[in-house]
Amino acid sequence: MLRRWAQPFVDPAVFDYWASHINPLWTWERPLARVVGREEAAAGSVTLVLQPNRHWKGFTPGQHLHIGAEIQGRRITRSYSLSDIPRADGRIAITVQKVDGGQLSTHLCNQTRVGDVLELAPAFGDLVLPKTLSGSLLLLAAGSGITPLMSLTRALAAQNMPRPLTLIYWVKTTPQACFVAELQALAQRFNNFKFQLIATQEGGQRIHAEQLSASLSDDLHALACGPGGFAQTARELLADRAQSFKAEAFTPAVPLNTDSKHQVKVELRRSGRTLEVASGVPLLLALEAQGLRPQSGCRMGICHSCVCTKHEGLAEDINTGERCSEPEAAIRICVSRACTDISLDL
Repeated sequence: MLRRWAQPFVDPAVFDYWASHINPLWTWERPLARVVGREEAAAGSVTLVLQPNRHWKGFTPGQHLHIGAEIQGRRITRSYSLSDIPRADGRIAITVQKVDGGQLSTHLCNQTRVGDVLELAPAFGDLVLPKTLSGSLLLLAAGSGITPLMSLTRALAAQNMPRPLTLIYWVKTTPQACFVAELQALAQRFNNFKFQLIATQEGGQRIHAEQLSASLSDDLHALACGPGGFAQTARELLADRAQSFKAEAFTPAVPLNTDSKHQVKVELRRSGRTLEVASGVPLLLALEAQGLRPQSGCRMGICHSCVCTKHEGLAEDINTGERCSEPEAAIRICVSRACTDISLDL
């Protein structure tokens, strides 16, 4: 009641500045979290346990959230999946894989320590369990795509594994695999949970139809998460075999039949600039290569933080191949490329 009464008279930024001198988690309305736990999850990966302040509203297993940190004077924000399930103490966990050249992933894996404070944003994403559990479930993970699927597996284990579940997890090498001991223990505990780890640089094969055949059933619900090409292949393999299929890709699928050397002009109407960029590159990456910093979040076409208006020109969604020539249309620049000269509201 007092907060509602004071709202018109309070500048949130001023309040946050002075409150942070008393407690770094005190803000007027901004979600923040303190790092309260840190442990190595696998080679090149770390799990951070976070204690959010009261402004963070929780999540559903399988969802993502934006994490922000100040690095060399700049606020860097990226999307990470929650790897745990909702807990009674309100704490949450993310498992971060260090990416070559990734500023935030490197910072979180190498520099972040217990006691540090990170920015949060509301959870998002629909890679969640069906509302009505029926039939069998198949989870397909590649690389860091294991994190949201681990959250789903833990959620099902907390329900005593109510439906048959198979989790197949691809990594490059075995030391890079997260959660293996826990997943193997769950497979021992529950007869209807099957877990398979495939290391592609140790003789394991990339995803193909025969690997999935033993997990197929008449009432199958499948979820996949991994690089764009992996998610796309999973979708193609299960298109006619699953009752439902959901996938999320943390990198765009490789665009087909595109000439990355072909140059197009991108007019940025609000900033009054015109740039030349390669047609085969996602617009977000192309603009960042020219020194611009458009608003973005997940960088994989899920959170819609990068959506902007395309005034003119032809754009193609790199994940789906769908093309948009309609003027004044909203596009996601992280997964859209310019097929022709294009005009954006940036």
